Amino acid sequence: MENEAHAGLRHRMSGRKMSEDAEAETLDKLPLDAWHRAHGARMVGFAGYEMPIQYEGILAEHEWTRTHAGLFDVSHMGQLTISGEGAVEALEALLPADVASLKPGRIRYSLLLAEDGGILDDLMVTNRSHEFYLVVNGATKWDDIGHLRERLPDEVTLNHLADHALLALQGPEAAAALGRLGLTPAFEGMPSLDELGFMQAGPFFWDGRPLGVGRSGYTGEDGFEISVRAEDVTALADALCALPEVKPIGLGARDSLRLEAGLPLYGHDMTAETDPVSAGLEFAISQARRQSGGFPGAERILTLLASGAPIRRVGLSLEGRMAAREGADVFAGEARIGTVTSGGFSPTLSHPIAMAYVDSAHSSEGTELELEVRGKRLPTRVVPMPFVPHRYHRKGAA
Repeated sequence: MENEAHAGLRHRMSGRKMSEDAEAETLDKLPLDAWHRAHGARMVGFAGYEMPIQYEGILAEHEWTRTHAGLFDVSHMGQLTISGEGAVEALEALLPADVASLKPGRIRYSLLLAEDGGILDDLMVTNRSHEFYLVVNGATKWDDIGHLRERLPDEVTLNHLADHALLALQGPEAAAALGRLGLTPAFEGMPSLDELGFMQAGPFFWDGRPLGVGRSGYTGEDGFEISVRAEDVTALADALCALPEVKPIGLGARDSLRLEAGLPLYGHDMTAETDPVSAGLEFAISQARRQSGGFPGAERILTLLASGAPIRRVGLSLEGRMAAREGADVFAGEARIGTVTSGGFSPTLSHPIAMAYVDSAHSSEGTELELEVRGKRLPTRVVPMPFVPHRYHRKGAA
């Protein structure tokens, strides 16, 4: 299993961006670089940074996160704020989200779209009352910043929080662990940490240090993403990993967890050539925006919503232990009808899983297909995603 996990991650990390970074030897260091090395991390290049791929091993770290709480360093991602008069209208001109209805303290998943409706990046946007806080992907953040600056009006200010780190604490014991650090709301009348539900956020203080805490993540588990000043991140990581529930977790397990959760990875499961409907991300096109339009690629995307996309992102389940990797061809009989975009062995399910784009005619649940892997045809079938049920903390849920 460990070799399978390594192979899958190596495949996803061997694309153009990674190769250019390694060749140029211009990898940046995370604020926690020395901390990772002191904790035994194996470091690799990813999205322009030296990143921890594993500590104890991908399988052990995957299972720890599913049963306890894992601490991920995602400081390579871009943290941006957008503020000023007209910020709502400016964001709605670039995103298909209903930003106007996003209440303070709420988080929403959205997409940065090209004029033809292609996905330039996926992101999270939070209403912080006085500004909007965006988290964008590390490999695309500089392109995203350039894209936004070119298109935002002069009255709207974009700030890149380059002096901040970002940690993700994920797993069923994440809330209990973070709660024991004694975080206090930054303002009177704000929700306490345990009152935050999935996709809610707030400013907190920990030991006098300001934190931005959102109940979200990319593992399918309950958890938090924590924006912290770079100067404070070592103390926070130390405090969290001193708790018995928490261990540091690397990129390898982050990738296997998000695959089990059916969550697409930008640059692999979606690109600038991918539209939101084909990607199965229709939920990111809010009902209000479907009525009003006005976002990039609206005509094309609304047409696809009405008539259906010719291809669809689907989940595939395989038997045995041989996993399908990105680029593997998908067949219906002798007809090639799609391509795998992410794949690997699922530690939780004990068999291989994959995401692929296939012709819509072959995208229905239960459809029997084949994958070509190492010159062999492997049987597979279309299954619903997520492969492993999400366990987000939704307020009011049983």
